[in-house]
Amino acid sequence: MPAWMQEDWRIHVARDRNGSKPRRHNVVGHRLTFKAGEVVMHDGVRVTSPARTWLDLASLMSVDDLIAAGDSLVCAHGTDFPKPKEGLCTLAELRRMVGAHPGMRGMKTARLALSEIRVGADSPQETRMRLILSRFGHGEPALNYVIRNSWGQPAVWPDAAYTEQRIALQYDGGHHADPLQVGSDLRRHSLTERAGWHEVRVYKEDLEGDKPFLLEKVRAAMTRGIDRQTKARTYT
Repeated sequence: MPAWMQEDWRIHVARDRNGSKPRRHNVVGHRLTFKAGEVVMHDGVRVTSPARTWLDLASLMSVDDLIAAGDSLVCAHGTDFPKPKEGLCTLAELRRMVGAHPGMRGMKTARLALSEIRVGADSPQETRMRLILSRFGHGEPALNYVIRNSWGQPAVWPDAAYTEQRIALQYDGGHHADPLQVGSDLRRHSLTERAGWHEVRVYKEDLEGDKPFLLEKVRAAMTRGIDRQTKARTYT
């Protein structure tokens, strides 16, 4: 969620269209129409399903924030990852939800966001990194890619990857300044380079501005990759 939404601690409560709108202190009341499967039980409370919640947010969020929310819901990792993960819903469920409510508020935003949601982004920053690269002509990097060592075992799990150029993108947030994490990052870098890949570390500042520095970092890495391939062909 964007920061302004996380800071709002009010509870959103809905009743059927035929009922009255809930009115309580610190409660935002709604009258909504729900279809089968759009209300589920969670810890004994009736709540909207993940896919329906995402669609309800479409009338409040920007397209990019809604893409990040969608990425978070569908994010999943396979058994080759240190911590396999199942998504809270699937892309197919989001598509069905959009198709089931054609006249709902925020539908234009939902349709635009849906086309750019991908499986494999673990954070809003990773989503933003992917969108910048895609929209500025670098092509869309692969998510959920696994770099294997010389024995074929999973060794590195980049946040995003350009597989042809063997570029591994790693977004390093604030927690990467922790001494233990620094050591882990150094090992990750060593394993990446040993596998014949180039690691590009991306920071929050690299994603800011009209022309994010991320673009320059990736462009330079791609140029180095082309140079390495040219030298390899020359020596061959």
